[in-house]
Amino acid sequence: MSTRLAKFLSDSGVASRRSAEDLIKSGVVSVNGKIIDTPVFFVDGNEKICVNGIEIEKSNETKLYMFYKPLNTMTTTKDPLGRKTIYDVLDKKYRNLKYIGRLDFKTTGLLLLTNNGELARQMSLPKNHIPRTYIATVDKYSKNNLDIARHGVVVDGIKYRPMKIETIDEHNLKVTVEEGKKNEIRIVLKHIGSPVKALHRISYGSFVLGDLGVGKILEIDKKTIDACLKKLLKL
Repeated sequence: MSTRLAKFLSDSGVASRRSAEDLIKSGVVSVNGKIIDTPVFFVDGNEKICVNGIEIEKSNETKLYMFYKPLNTMTTTKDPLGRKTIYDVLDKKYRNLKYIGRLDFKTTGLLLLTNNGELARQMSLPKNHIPRTYIATVDKYSKNNLDIARHGVVVDGIKYRPMKIETIDEHNLKVTVEEGKKNEIRIVLKHIGSPVKALHRISYGSFVLGDLGVGKILEIDKKTIDACLKKLLKL
């Protein structure tokens, strides 16, 4: 069964579909020794497919990892401003993994990585209602203002779904969201008068960061991955 070259690269964990198309257009992708510069090209996976001269093998076995994203790193393959990315922290053997949802430059904690492009897409879709839980550190908050965020708000014309917020102490909140809009916790908490000083993700779905060290990566066992895939198929 043939598939578009960009999809093959995405499913192999090389890059997102859009980034894979950009790689192809830039002339760094070859199939059986021939440079391919158009995304409208199909492969069946039996070809010798290379990116920058390195052969890419399609993995039939889904791999999933938990990674502790350090502070001041970008969740991207390459930052135009030259800032450090997660791939500068990771060992080279993990460079082809796709991230599942982004964490911004100043946010730390759990980031899931996989070689399965479709798994990454499904786990990022708002419609699948996968909870992400964070610890947000703020200067102050009030119950009334937190209740505003708990019921959902509109900020600058953008609607943000209700957030589950638990108070930990006078400066720390446990915030759970399911939508995954860009910077939603920072935007909403600032809107209600509690700008975020620090943000740290502790869980994504059933995956919990636990005592994993900063910058460390941990492979998830096959049984857990299979259970995750089975659950997604039922969503």
